[in-house]
Amino acid sequence: MEVLGIDIGGTGIKGAPVDTLNGALIAERFRVLTPQPATPGAVIRSVVEVVTHFNWHGEIGVGYPGVVKNGYTMTAANVDPGWIGFNALDALQQATGCPVSLVNDADAAGLAEMRFGAGRNQPNVVIMLTIGTGIGTALFVNGHLVPNTEMGHLIIRGKDAEHRASERVRVEKELSWKAWSKRFNEYLTYLDNLFWPDLFIIGGGVSKHFERFSHRLTVRARVAPAGLMNDAGIVGAAMARTA
Repeated sequence: MEVLGIDIGGTGIKGAPVDTLNGALIAERFRVLTPQPATPGAVIRSVVEVVTHFNWHGEIGVGYPGVVKNGYTMTAANVDPGWIGFNALDALQQATGCPVSLVNDADAAGLAEMRFGAGRNQPNVVIMLTIGTGIGTALFVNGHLVPNTEMGHLIIRGKDAEHRASERVRVEKELSWKAWSKRFNEYLTYLDNLFWPDLFIIGGGVSKHFERFSHRLTVRARVAPAGLMNDAGIVGAAMARTA
């Protein structure tokens, strides 16, 4: 089945048609910058721009960077507060004129990785991490998703973890990979001690630089880069439409 997957991030909004049977993009992905401020209206107009780029009239799956409950967006850590309590599903369907599903973006990436990527056939506990503007997380137990786990907001040294160890923090503070990996390893160790996962999957923008920091990680659990790299959110959003 072909579904247009769209991944809304704090920095960019990207999408591509996806063959959900094999998890492959069937066209080059298209990306626009996330508008600032990232109000619901402005972001939805950008989503429509992605839909229009592909001249798409079929099913759409959208990943949102926060908690999603019954089509409503309930948190807004890296977008405008106007998303809190917003009926995003209805708004997206009205704006695009297409059937839409809406899911947490890290959950979407995790779904893709568990079926087609680094988590395939992995039993027990797996934690997917998307490291970008913030830190998104997805928790799986024997292949089953525990939705909307916002573990990027665990407190480390008095701050949200994503305010210490996200890709945005690395760039804005001009941290070396060595300095950033020390922060990231501290965060992973905290998760490791809380959940005792068998596998951490690292996705988001840092996944393409995995070899630059992976040798500095000392956690007990195995750590692997996302097999789909930064396309996992697009693929998983599309998959969620067919779930």
